[in-house]
Amino acid sequence: MFELTSDFKPSFDQEQAIENIVKSIKKGNKYQTLLGVTGSGKTFTMANVIQRLNMPTLIMSHNKSLCAQLYSEFKGFFANNHTEYFISYYDYYQPEAYIPRTDVFIEKDSSTNEDLERLRLSATASLLSYEDVICVASVSANYGLGNPKEYVGMVLIFELGMILNQKELLKKLVDMGYKRNDNFFDRADFRVSGDTIDIYPAYYEDEVIRLEFFGDELEHMYHYNVLENKKTKDLKRFILYPTSQFSVGEKRLKQAIKDIKVELLERLAYFENENKLVEYQRLKQRVEFDIEMLESTGMCKGVENYARHLTGLKQGETPYTLFDYFAIKEREFLVIVDESHVSLPQFRGMFAGDRSRKQTLVDYGFRLPSALDNRPLMFDEFINKNCKFLFVSATPAPLELALSKGNVFHQIMRPTGLLDPIIDLKDSDNQVEILYDEAKKVIARNERILVTVLTKKLAEELSKYYLELGIKVKYMHSDIDAIERNELIRGLRSGSFDMLIGINLLREGLDLPEVSLIAIMDADKEGFLRSTTSLIQTMGRAARNVNGRVLLFSKKITKSMQEAIDITNQRRKLQQAYNEKHHITPKSVQRSLEESLKNELNDAEIYRKAKELEKMPANERAKIVKQLRKEMLQAAKELEFEKAAMLRDEIKKLRDL
Repeated sequence: MFELTSDFKPSFDQEQAIENIVKSIKKGNKYQTLLGVTGSGKTFTMANVIQRLNMPTLIMSHNKSLCAQLYSEFKGFFANNHTEYFISYYDYYQPEAYIPRTDVFIEKDSSTNEDLERLRLSATASLLSYEDVICVASVSANYGLGNPKEYVGMVLIFELGMILNQKELLKKLVDMGYKRNDNFFDRADFRVSGDTIDIYPAYYEDEVIRLEFFGDELEHMYHYNVLENKKTKDLKRFILYPTSQFSVGEKRLKQAIKDIKVELLERLAYFENENKLVEYQRLKQRVEFDIEMLESTGMCKGVENYARHLTGLKQGETPYTLFDYFAIKEREFLVIVDESHVSLPQFRGMFAGDRSRKQTLVDYGFRLPSALDNRPLMFDEFINKNCKFLFVSATPAPLELALSKGNVFHQIMRPTGLLDPIIDLKDSDNQVEILYDEAKKVIARNERILVTVLTKKLAEELSKYYLELGIKVKYMHSDIDAIERNELIRGLRSGSFDMLIGINLLREGLDLPEVSLIAIMDADKEGFLRSTTSLIQTMGRAARNVNGRVLLFSKKITKSMQEAIDITNQRRKLQQAYNEKHHITPKSVQRSLEESLKNELNDAEIYRKAKELEKMPANERAKIVKQLRKEMLQAAKELEFEKAAMLRDEIKKLRDL
């Protein structure tokens, strides 16, 4: 049973949305959409839906930062249940690629995070062991994993009093991916001391399982804290899972190696017939080395490229993914897609991008054709999974609405009573001068302004112009790196400057209570940046302040503008009526600077250091790179992905130097 822990209770609007979503899913509807405005408490609604449905739930989002935020929130909501985290375990990942035009092969380069890998293993282990599982995942959930049935077949079940041949047990542990290490004991290791065997499960943080034998009888079994060197909990039964989702049994591995050899011979014959001798030699050398590693250790670098053979699937069959671990017990489960208007298009484009890169590797002898089956799900495979879907967005796209077939539930009211912003239309002929006059009024109230323009040059020129007129202003666009972008956001919130001008960086994810005015220049220029969705998302940034207001500069009212204006005005009218009926006085959101930007406290210092480093000798820079890399890994370990990304950017700059 899911147990939701919170000091809050759903508001009237949230309660209605929860009731309707639960009824729709219980009625058997596959797809439903929660259309909730910015700041309406959509996450709390999602938590209540999970509790009432009591179904294992996969929550997916399109980037790691949002996943980390959701994981933290749901772990707080469901402290007594199994909340798991499943994202890519790479701190840094450069996939292998080949550029035929320049004959350049880019070797796969990556840096894995042991803690993220542990959390991934913990997620799959929990899905096979418990019913009350919530897993927050990124697009990584759509990528191939090993066969869950093979994974289950590899588990070891220990029970007190059972008879175990210790030599057979140690051999089984090695087959599961565990290594004997009596000196430097760490995750995925085991050690032996007389009749005592310690096993450090790959998915545990700081506890091992200690097995004490009397002859071949398992006499005692308990959790053992490695750091404190003491027993913490006696066990009567324990299930041990392999160290990787790609772990397979000896029989399956032998068959996989046999199949790889057959495919290799077929592909080599093809290259020989085509007189492609370079590709022939390239493939032969690489695959034979991988086969040798598989035969001796059961693993090899890039083992996922042989996933089709290891899982026993046929060419073109849907790969196993995290969805199959949810479905292995033939149970119903729920998939919540957060920010669906961004996430679903991203899921749709994953397959084509992956296929294009790998096809080149196959054509030029870097990989076997079976590597093409190590792929993310195609969109049809994803959207037709045997589960229930809930799409969550402030601006759902036509795709979600079409799939939901009328099962769209609105969450318009905010617990704070805040209204959608007032919209004013202004003539774009004098937009620069009009904005200047309006900005002075906002600055006088100690509030901030966001301005969106269409080009980088215009952002820079407009900033320069307003600066000369005495307004403290900065610009932000894609040429500015991660550190500077976060410095700009913090500077705006803290009052270092009053106006920020940008292009398409002022939409999802920016939570700026100090901003009361949004100015959208040239709003009538139809396109992606001025679509209905973009306009509503951008205008929503002003919905955190009681004085929220939007200026739309245009010569005409486009279809997108009219739709955005109508939707916003309709919501505002409903919100006003609700506030009057319940005697609610709107209040601006109050949130400290540190709460949202705690991961970036040292950004300015890092940036200044980086600028100084450009003048340093190469050997000194190498030392700094080593230190920055250490800080990057630590930030990733603590799930501070934005800070890790900033450090990664600076490391790249220094390496380029």
